[in-house]
Amino acid sequence: MKQKLKDFQYPIIGFAAVIVILSIVQIKVERPMLLAERFFNGGGWLTILLLGSYAAFLIKRMKNPSESAKWRKRSWLLFSFVFFGQLAMGLSGFEKFLMTGKLHFPIPALIVGGPLYRMQLSFMPVLFISTIVLSGPAWCSQLCYFGAFDLWASSGKKPVRRAIKHLWALKFTFLLLVILMALILRLSGASNLTASVFSAIFGILGIAVILLISPKKGKMLHCVAYCPVGTLVRFMKLINPFRMYIATNCNDCMACSLTCRYDALNVENIRQRKPGPTCTYCGDCISSCKTMSIRYRLFSLKPETARMTWIVITVALHAVFMGLARI
Repeated sequence: MKQKLKDFQYPIIGFAAVIVILSIVQIKVERPMLLAERFFNGGGWLTILLLGSYAAFLIKRMKNPSESAKWRKRSWLLFSFVFFGQLAMGLSGFEKFLMTGKLHFPIPALIVGGPLYRMQLSFMPVLFISTIVLSGPAWCSQLCYFGAFDLWASSGKKPVRRAIKHLWALKFTFLLLVILMALILRLSGASNLTASVFSAIFGILGIAVILLISPKKGKMLHCVAYCPVGTLVRFMKLINPFRMYIATNCNDCMACSLTCRYDALNVENIRQRKPGPTCTYCGDCISSCKTMSIRYRLFSLKPETARMTWIVITVALHAVFMGLARI
């Protein structure tokens, strides 16, 4: 009995967290935020129950390291399809599927460029920063509505063991490009239409990276090298106490390097006993490590407790996003 309770403690915590967060939204926000509530009275409460159960189910599945990568990919893709499916329904004339009816391009770069162009802090940057405070770089491993497609595109081939050439030059170039273009558009008084054209071009180029380059490398080139949000996450994740490390019992078998699509477990990283700075703590590599050397760290907690704490927080956020994330 005691063991059964222990097996379900993390799913129960995740279930409770989702229920509490979404219940506050359901009660406090005047305009219905949960989609089902817009169609029938009480639908929001049903959604809350379903999403809480979904979080508990996912946490239970991801507890097993050998199953974690599979369920992370499935759940992330599901979230992206739900997000863009609602957008498609909204654009088709069903306005209830839209958050406010005020449309913008659903590309992550606008989290950086949008506030600079408008010179006004919006909801998305606040949400983005909040997720980093709570779960570190999980935005890039299970919360971003765009990244799941890059994961899917890169999954057809084993990652190359060599580091991406000129990675940091690419990352800073695209980040500075977005910042400078947003400021130039703002200072020049460019219209929203002009800004939208530049946003569309950047988004289309990002899709090209996903479809043409990521599959060849077996790595998520859009998320790792092209996306400016990914570059910000690399530095901002340090404000979060979670870490991943490689213990000294690692035997340099390099098996984990064939599981990492974030360019964070190249030969140099493994020999230094530290995942690279583009690591998102996704944990896909853990099941490949026969010596169990790749571990999570959170204060003085045991590695497995730290891992499960991270999974609970991340999955709970993921389930909340599933219920609330719309354009």
